[in-house]
Amino acid sequence: MELFITICFLLFFCIISYFYKRFFQIRNQCCYMLAYECFKASDDRKLDTEACVRVVIRNKNLGLDQYRFLLQTMVNSGLGEETYGPRNVLAGREETPTLEDAHSEMDEIMFDTLDKLFAKTGVSPSEIDILVVDVSLFSPAPSLTARIVNRYKMRDNIKTFSLSGMGCSASMVAVDLVQHLFKTHKNAFAIVVSTETIGPHWYCGKEKSMMLSNCLFRSGGCSVLLTNRRSLKHQALMKLSHSVRTNMGANDEAYGCCIQIEDEQGYQGFLLTRSLTKAAAKAFTLNLKALVPKILPISELLRFAIVSLCKSKRKSSTPESAKAGLNLKTGIEHFCIHPGGRAVIDGLGMSLGLSEYDLEPSRMALHRFGNTSAGGLWYVLGYMEAKKRLKKGDRILMISLGAGFMCNNCVWEVTKDLEDSNVWEDTLDRYPVSRENLVNPFTEKYSWINDECLNFVRMD
Repeated sequence: MELFITICFLLFFCIISYFYKRFFQIRNQCCYMLAYECFKASDDRKLDTEACVRVVIRNKNLGLDQYRFLLQTMVNSGLGEETYGPRNVLAGREETPTLEDAHSEMDEIMFDTLDKLFAKTGVSPSEIDILVVDVSLFSPAPSLTARIVNRYKMRDNIKTFSLSGMGCSASMVAVDLVQHLFKTHKNAFAIVVSTETIGPHWYCGKEKSMMLSNCLFRSGGCSVLLTNRRSLKHQALMKLSHSVRTNMGANDEAYGCCIQIEDEQGYQGFLLTRSLTKAAAKAFTLNLKALVPKILPISELLRFAIVSLCKSKRKSSTPESAKAGLNLKTGIEHFCIHPGGRAVIDGLGMSLGLSEYDLEPSRMALHRFGNTSAGGLWYVLGYMEAKKRLKKGDRILMISLGAGFMCNNCVWEVTKDLEDSNVWEDTLDRYPVSRENLVNPFTEKYSWINDECLNFVRMD
């Protein structure tokens, strides 16, 4: 009898211990965003129409055909007159970048945003427990995380992570990494720095599929402060609800659709192939399959299942079949789409059935700051906040695509009304810009390049 009582007591103790452990494990899974700071360069780094033309004309490898391609691409890019370029390119040294060029570009972005982040929140660098820096194309030794630790004299037991090669979706990878680390690090502060080094990787060749990156990518970045301290939840801007990552690297076509290579002349650049849209669509679909059940109400899932079943029985295309698509707006109020380019925004907007109002933040971020790689999503979020769109309880879906090929998405829940003008403060009154005015002045100033008479001219 005593043995039975002892066994029952031990079993009861194990059950209590299990639920106690699970309770505190769940408590430590929270991830709050306390603040974020986007980088805005000085006016002398603006790449307006004239500055872009000077960079193009300097490239002696280009001919009339390449000039026409660049003109058409730049006109249709969705970028405006106020995006920022790297200093070495503006100075005419894009073919001979130095290690110092790369470091100075990174230092300016990282330290400017971190200084403002610490000043805004009152959190000391010595309080940071986790530091993640994601820069795809620059991985020096010592690492960029070590550079930050040295600059701010952070603690010797800080956990640092340097992420490279993950392209435009690296920021969501970093956030997901922090969320997992929070499960084992209680009451911690974490910082994510997302940016890209553009200057040393400016393509100086003439391959059209590799020239696209020069037309789209611009200088920018962001630093984000995260925590799992529940005592600070009332100070937080948002809470991370869900994070889903999809990697299609095992597929050869998807792996090679967005890749850094050298052309036949030995110029290094970023190759974007025609299969990019196919890989992006597949990765995005797979990601949504995992994410949708977590974010949509049961009523919408049931509606989708019933309509899809009816559609399959009819085996024909009918007007009603268009309603079979999931309505993400039943679970999401705002869509933060990576401003990778006009085609990316248009494609995702069409596939998700989004309105121009939904796509406005991404279009305006692309127009004002260009594609700033991993940091791009935070400029879109900044626009939403500056326009006072974000109210307590709203849910934001962040959608990012990147080399690998990867699709990394997450959902944030706004924890209080937001209205900081942030990096948009000086230009907010000029936005939004109508779609007709998103076309930049290249068409008016350099349309003569398409004159057929020039076909008979040899350009040396």
